[in-house]
Amino acid sequence: MSRFAAVAFDLDDTLCRHNHDVDALYRRAFERAGVEPFGEPSELWPLLDGPPDPDDRVGYLGAGFARLAAQHGRDVDPVALAAAFEAVADESRVAYLPGAADALAAAADAGPVGVLTNGPEARQRAKVEALGLADRVDAIVYAGDLPRRKPHAEPFERLAATLSVERREMLYVGNSLAYDVAGAHNAGLRSAWLRRDPDDAAAPYRPDYVVDSLDEVAALLTADGGAGGEAATRTEENG
Repeated sequence: MSRFAAVAFDLDDTLCRHNHDVDALYRRAFERAGVEPFGEPSELWPLLDGPPDPDDRVGYLGAGFARLAAQHGRDVDPVALAAAFEAVADESRVAYLPGAADALAAAADAGPVGVLTNGPEARQRAKVEALGLADRVDAIVYAGDLPRRKPHAEPFERLAATLSVERREMLYVGNSLAYDVAGAHNAGLRSAWLRRDPDDAAAPYRPDYVVDSLDEVAALLTADGGAGGEAATRTEENG
């Protein structure tokens, strides 16, 4: 028997990840923009400001390209480079992360399953179709098309209403403390933080559970949380 009436997941970097040839994509963007390449993708990513802005992905990437151009002494239009990058990116080039399919199946055995992503449907639909995700879940909410996105409560409330469950009886699994954990808290859901590095600390946030892989989700859903409760860490038990 599950301890939750429903389970929902974030999409990007929780259930799936792009599987582009990033170096080739980077070079194609420069070629499309008519700019001699400089820098490397590994230099660009740290120059971006947190998670992508669903309302202005070109501006988000452009800020990173502007910083990279300054570091390399190049005089370019960073917004044009960002627009070229977006144009050559194929949103259907995604793959499930390890354990995702099993986590979705375990969630379906427990009750209704939902997905809540901050991206708009126009961009995220290609990922959903490539993954066959619509056949695995009962509802998908695209918060990028709502007046408010995560960490606001509205998209979580919309998902719970669509699944016909009480928010306090629902678990949300996501990789972002600032968007997934904070948003679930604001909406009154339980949260499970998918931690990528065992050395990462949740503080100052307080997810209800911490899992180090999606393989741990199935045990988390059972009434006893798995043998000895070892499948997932309760944050209140660990400071």
